[in-house]
Amino acid sequence: MNAPELLLPAGSLQHMRYAYAYGADAVYAGQPRYSLRVRNNDFHKLPVLQQGIEEAHALGKQFFVASNLMPHNAKIKTYMVDMEPVIEMQPDALIMADPGLIMMVRERWPEMPVHLSVQANTVNYQAVKFWQSMGLSRVILSRELSLDEIEEIRQLCPDMELEVFVHGALCIAYSGRCLLSGYFNHRDPNQGTCTNACRWDYKTHASDNNDDSPQKIEFNAFDAMNQHSFSDCGGQERHPLADEVYLIEETNRPGELMPIFEDEHGTYIMNSKDLRAIQHIERLVNIGVDSLKIEGRTKSVYYVARTTQIYRQAIDDALAGRRFNPELIGQLDNLSNRGYTDGFYQRHPTQEQQNYLHGYSSNERQQYVGEVLAYHADKQCLEIDVKNRFSVGDKLELVMPEGNKTLILDKLLDKERHDIELAPGSGHKVYIPYQGDIPEKALLARYL
Repeated sequence: MNAPELLLPAGSLQHMRYAYAYGADAVYAGQPRYSLRVRNNDFHKLPVLQQGIEEAHALGKQFFVASNLMPHNAKIKTYMVDMEPVIEMQPDALIMADPGLIMMVRERWPEMPVHLSVQANTVNYQAVKFWQSMGLSRVILSRELSLDEIEEIRQLCPDMELEVFVHGALCIAYSGRCLLSGYFNHRDPNQGTCTNACRWDYKTHASDNNDDSPQKIEFNAFDAMNQHSFSDCGGQERHPLADEVYLIEETNRPGELMPIFEDEHGTYIMNSKDLRAIQHIERLVNIGVDSLKIEGRTKSVYYVARTTQIYRQAIDDALAGRRFNPELIGQLDNLSNRGYTDGFYQRHPTQEQQNYLHGYSSNERQQYVGEVLAYHADKQCLEIDVKNRFSVGDKLELVMPEGNKTLILDKLLDKERHDIELAPGSGHKVYIPYQGDIPEKALLARYL
């Protein structure tokens, strides 16, 4: 088996460096004007982009530049001029989606490798063969494919590099082609300015039955509402059925009752859970997928480090013939997420995978609490940039590229080296005792 590439997002040089330190083989970043990576993006400055590419190559790693927007005419006119200095930096590939831009790049710079973006919705082997005939070197397959479909494409397109997503946010629209953000506030997702409108706080309202009002969804509970009295809760009328779970039933799926959940933040009907395919890594490695991709450019360096570390272990275990370690599922639960799904990879989980999901998702929970800034040999302590509260007596994990260490915090110092009991939160710097090898790119997590 060939080792697949582990590909991580980079919104900054710091994120890139953590990704490489924890085991990434490549990163992808984009220029805001010509990619879907507008927010939290330090690579809008060409010197920063050049520095990232040079650092990657010095480490023997790869750096891909996303150029995957769907451009309107105005950007077509400026694209070639603006891309000239980028091509001169010699990135390892451009990630592209628009056929017109691809044609222009292939004609002007035929030596530049082009990877087809997931935005192009490639869902079958004939489409892969078409893009191969156009001179592209890799296709990033649509997220809507199953493991079996990916395997069939691999078998019928043996000479084409294939890339798939294994972790991160999923768009509720087909391969990200969403219109919600553009409709609500004129920010086009396919121009890289998505406002994640599917994740906004939506409330439900009963119809007033006027002809111009939205069609009312009929719940059996609505009839029962009229039979109960209202009570006053905090000055607001609250119905006794307000805390119950309501179910909707789609006309063409009788018997499939789907719950509507609501918490203090609102109702989430349109957005997806996050992708987590750690349990499928062995299968993807055996299929022969060339690149396994993680999403999360706007996430913290802790997210980048831990996802890299965890998926690196899963890949290495698969290559060595070791069985999947289900504890990795629980470790991913400690990262920020909106709940997890394995997307379209497998319609019905096997009994073994169901046991994985239920048996390890409630592992010891952790919270990212600090970044290690420096090791002070004279005092034998670590300087910590605090991200979340922690205190003396806490069980902590020092997360490091060379392996993690667990410790019980018995001493904590402030910046004047005075004993304190609590690291109060973000914006503070504290010191904790430490003996051992000097950790680089180390992070601190607290067991909850």
